[in-house]
Amino acid sequence: MGSLPNSWDEEEEQQQQQLDLEDSGRTERAQWLINSPEPPSLWQELVSAVKGSVFSYGRKHSSSAKGRRSMSFLQGLFPILSWGRTYKVSKFKDDLMAGLTLASLSIPQSIGYANLAKLDPQYGLYTSVVPPLIYALMGSSREIAIGPVAVVSMLLSSMIPNMVDPAADPIGYRRLVFTVTFFAGTFQAIFGLFRLGFLVDFLSHAAIVGFMAGAAIVIGLQQLKGLFGMNHFTTKTDVVSVLGSVFKSVQHEWYPLNFVLGCLFLVFLLVARFIGRRNKKLFWFPAIAPLLSVILSTLIVYLTKADKHGVKIVKHIKGGLNPSSLHQLQFKGPHVAEAAKIGLISAVVALTEAIAVGRSFASIKGYHLDGNKEMMAMGFMNLAGSLTSCYVATGSFSRTAVNFSAGCQTAVSNIVMAITVLLSLELFTRLLYYTPIAILASIILSALPGLIDINEAYYIWKVDKLDFLTCIGAFIGVLFASVEIGLITADK
Repeated sequence: MGSLPNSWDEEEEQQQQQLDLEDSGRTERAQWLINSPEPPSLWQELVSAVKGSVFSYGRKHSSSAKGRRSMSFLQGLFPILSWGRTYKVSKFKDDLMAGLTLASLSIPQSIGYANLAKLDPQYGLYTSVVPPLIYALMGSSREIAIGPVAVVSMLLSSMIPNMVDPAADPIGYRRLVFTVTFFAGTFQAIFGLFRLGFLVDFLSHAAIVGFMAGAAIVIGLQQLKGLFGMNHFTTKTDVVSVLGSVFKSVQHEWYPLNFVLGCLFLVFLLVARFIGRRNKKLFWFPAIAPLLSVILSTLIVYLTKADKHGVKIVKHIKGGLNPSSLHQLQFKGPHVAEAAKIGLISAVVALTEAIAVGRSFASIKGYHLDGNKEMMAMGFMNLAGSLTSCYVATGSFSRTAVNFSAGCQTAVSNIVMAITVLLSLELFTRLLYYTPIAILASIILSALPGLIDINEAYYIWKVDKLDFLTCIGAFIGVLFASVEIGLITADK
């Protein structure tokens, strides 16, 4: 019985110790709350975001030697340094064939898109040289094909003429295009550096489907100018103004030979596209069809002297390397704020298209695409482009599909394409003097069906009626008002 009081004493002692521990814990928590550490400043958060975007290994090598940290930095900025070490000759053979196939499609499309952007043809070719080379060094997608695209070209040609008329002042218009490209690249690089990718998502998938479909129809209607051989055409993009301009011009000026030539080759291009889809082994046929169209139509016009019978031709295309455009950038004057606004819109639209294209093909190949690094790569390539006479470039879905089908293995296919376009600028631009403008219109028209996704619109209708309203709003806004209205409607 004498052991009972001892056990009680022990229990009381344990309880007392537990109470003391709880008291000390409360005291520590109170002290921690009173003397809590300062939250990281905005500058520290920005620096951390930049480190996360640039350093491919995150904090893993934070305590390693300077040499390894430098290599980590370079590999984060230039992914080619990572995969380039294991690059093999067998891969180069595939990339070479894919790059040459890509160039055969890129050359005629680039000339056509420059015409759509209301620029001289060589600027489309310039845009298929420098941006793809920069992207090959900095981009993380293996399949994406870089260059001018229809939607961005139309966006620039619909918004910049509100400030400067390209017909009255082509030099002033061109300077603003380069300035807008500089701003677009700056915004894209900032989005990537500070991990602001969520800003690109302000356009929902439904809005993109509607916007692209509306833009495709507007672009198609604008090609009627080239298809009919008209000299005078409206600068507005809404369907009512364009159709009104077409009916007005048809009564006074149009040349049947342009229409016949354009329609014949448009049928050829659409048939080639159909054959390529039906037989995957013939993927190369629709890819080279635009170049074949340019060569054949140029020969026809040259041999028949059709240019003297009303057929409109491209005429002189300036050859040679990309000239510097640094001195043409405008950071003073009344249009700078508007140029920055158009640059921001172009940056978001271009990124939305490129990242969507890149991720869709990356998922097929089974690898992850880093959105922030993609934005950095797009930003730096457009910054470099603005200094070398290029306008806003991005990933093209039609050319990326060709690149993928041609069996590309890495971004080296972009390098092969860029070198091929550069050689064409050096050697073959004189041969394109007699290329009919109607053919460029037919090449653009043949690429537009890929922008209209009726099945996806129907799927959106079945899944979410509110999303479908957003889709229709963006579509109607672009079609009957303007590109800006379409984007605003999509954002709502």
